[in-house]
Amino acid sequence: MKQQDAGFSLIELLAVVAIIGILTAVAVPAYGGYVTRARLVEAFSGLGVAQTSAEAYWNDNHTYIGLDTVDATHPRRLPADSANFAYTLASGASDSAYTIIATGQGPTAGFKYTIDQNGTRATTAAPAGYGTIPANCWIDRKGGQCVQ
Repeated sequence: MKQQDAGFSLIELLAVVAIIGILTAVAVPAYGGYVTRARLVEAFSGLGVAQTSAEAYWNDNHTYIGLDTVDATHPRRLPADSANFAYTLASGASDSAYTIIATGQGPTAGFKYTIDQNGTRATTAAPAGYGTIPANCWIDRKGGQCVQ
């Protein structure tokens, strides 16, 4: 009796490699999109906290001027900068108006979000591929879809 060889043929191995390649080509970009969206949440929560802090500052001082003042007696009222976002107060804050900006940096470079005294959200910049930016919302995925 002749012993039959065990193992895989070259065609079978090539088919498996092709299937793994196709799955990887689909999965890696999708995963990257999820990671970016997770990083953007930092800006949304940071701007929400900053708005609350700004309103508390107004209750104490009846003005938004000085909201970004930081010294020995005034703690930072805007979120601390991180690897993903830097937070600033737009120039022109007045007694009754402000705009806080979250500017993407590092892995979120190209994104810029704002919130003002009325709670109006805006995406003022997004990287290529995110489509048309709708008015008065924060986008978090390609196609210009707003955060709900």
